[in-house]
Amino acid sequence: MHLVRRLLVPLLLALPLPVTAQTTPDPGETAAVRSVVQAYLHGLRFNDADSLKRAFWPEAKLYFVKRDGTLGQLSQEDWYRGFAAHAGQEEEGELRIAALEVTRDIATVKVVEEYPRSRYTDYLSLVKWGGAWRIVNKVYTAERKQ
Repeated sequence: MHLVRRLLVPLLLALPLPVTAQTTPDPGETAAVRSVVQAYLHGLRFNDADSLKRAFWPEAKLYFVKRDGTLGQLSQEDWYRGFAAHAGQEEEGELRIAALEVTRDIATVKVVEEYPRSRYTDYLSLVKWGGAWRIVNKVYTAERKQ
């Protein structure tokens, strides 16, 4: 028994311990992130580029995979231009926050947009600095419905 203990104790001490401490996000920060994402959703629903501009950092990136399998990127100006023809018109569909996680001054949000002929899934990265939350990155995918 002594030999087993002598061999087992050093082995157990050498194993990494799992980190289980979690911080509970401040409800005020979660609400602030949700507010920015709601401005984003409003912009999508009503083709409101000004609402989108309030939600996004001016240098935010928007990425997707093109039909040919290559990585696509939209500049914000090109993206906003796509809303101009339908500005103010309400889109038919359900837009919702599917997941939201805040850690100190960063957050990630999953958004699902269900439209009659397509479904988009967005992952948004947000950062808080200067006292304000902004979307700094968006990756998304689209699926056609049959």
